[in-house]
Amino acid sequence: MGDTYLQMHVHLVFATKNRDAMIKKEWKDDLEKYITGIVQNNKHKMLAIKSVSDHIHIFIGYNVNYLIPKLVEEIKTSSNKWIKDNKLSKFKFEWQEGYGGFSHSHSQVEVVCNYIMNQEEHHKKKTFKEEYLKMLKDNGIEYKEEYVFEFFD
Repeated sequence: MGDTYLQMHVHLVFATKNRDAMIKKEWKDDLEKYITGIVQNNKHKMLAIKSVSDHIHIFIGYNVNYLIPKLVEEIKTSSNKWIKDNKLSKFKFEWQEGYGGFSHSHSQVEVVCNYIMNQEEHHKKKTFKEEYLKMLKDNGIEYKEEYVFEFFD
């Protein structure tokens, strides 16, 4: 009798509503820990997570028995509530609609983890818009400008 073997790595990216700088340095580490708990509770393996003021990168070993859209919905909904319940923002915190999801091979895991963990340095050279549009292009994803995150220059 044969077994089934699957290994998938998914890089998720999403932004705060209107790309407002809502994620504060004082509590971003706690937000990342909270989201890590959600990922692990849904039987995925957290490989890397890093938030900056207006967006977050999450890289997981994906458990195919749990749907990515449901995971993203739970992360967004639960973290919104967590931020509100802990009174971490004096403004209404929300994630923007939509997200990016990109698959990577096992040989890319270390490179993607390093890329994610160095977000602050990376964004000294490249805007989130430039970064995100490059990800779409590099992954061969066709998109319509009006359906990509709202970018305000």
